Amino acid sequence: MSEAAIGIMDSGFGGLSVWREVQKRLPSENLIYFADSGFCPYGTRPEDEVFGLTHRVIRFLISKGCKLLVIACNTATGVAIQRLRATYDLPFVGMEPALKPASEASKTGVIGVLATENTFKGERFHKNKEIHAAGKELIVQPGYGLVELVEEGKLNGAEAREKLEPLIQPMLEGNVDQLVLGCSHYPFLSKEIKELVGERMNLLDPAPAVSKQVERLIEQYQLANSGDQEPYFKFFSSGDIVALRQFVENNLPEQRTLPKSFEKVLVF
Repeated sequence: MSEAAIGIMDSGFGGLSVWREVQKRLPSENLIYFADSGFCPYGTRPEDEVFGLTHRVIRFLISKGCKLLVIACNTATGVAIQRLRATYDLPFVGMEPALKPASEASKTGVIGVLATENTFKGERFHKNKEIHAAGKELIVQPGYGLVELVEEGKLNGAEAREKLEPLIQPMLEGNVDQLVLGCSHYPFLSKEIKELVGERMNLLDPAPAVSKQVERLIEQYQLANSGDQEPYFKFFSSGDIVALRQFVENNLPEQRTLPKSFEKVLVF
């Protein structure tokens, strides 16, 4: 048993798509979330910079006593998770585009992937592609401007459609039937994406699989919270803490009644 929190980090608000799945699956666990919005997005930054940004957030979460760490960012996972696992004797869970379930489900043999530039450049993505998508055609598209759109809370409406349409159209024309959302920000745009693709594509959000892996490791290492006390939820940000609070309240309505605290971190 462990009353320590699960730590979840992302470059910004996108990892909240993972936070809500972890909270849903493990409702007794204490959760600490860090949005590195002051340095968002990570997806176009040099790898050394991404590692440095990720590492400093992980150190912060470890200083808060976290028992398990979730890197809810595909870019940060690809760049940093192996080195962090070698550095810290704690269980880590990362993100990766859901190519395996997409390949298994595809009937047309054509899979679309929306992700950041750094995710597509990373060795982790290419290994995943070789192992799980051999024999499939992949149409990959960097999600230019989508992270910023989510950070601004513009999840629906004309501006979201204007950003999404040129990214999705080649996939519609290419007969994609499985669309992998390869960035934790993108599930928050699912409603607009579904309006563009209709029934032609199935959207794959990796967050439920990530929460399942968190549950498995909690059981494996016997880290479960006893549940004797009401869990706490703490949110930190290197950016605009008011924006983070508003995003949580507006886009995680099922958690609206849960007690939460928000704090801006200037230096750590």
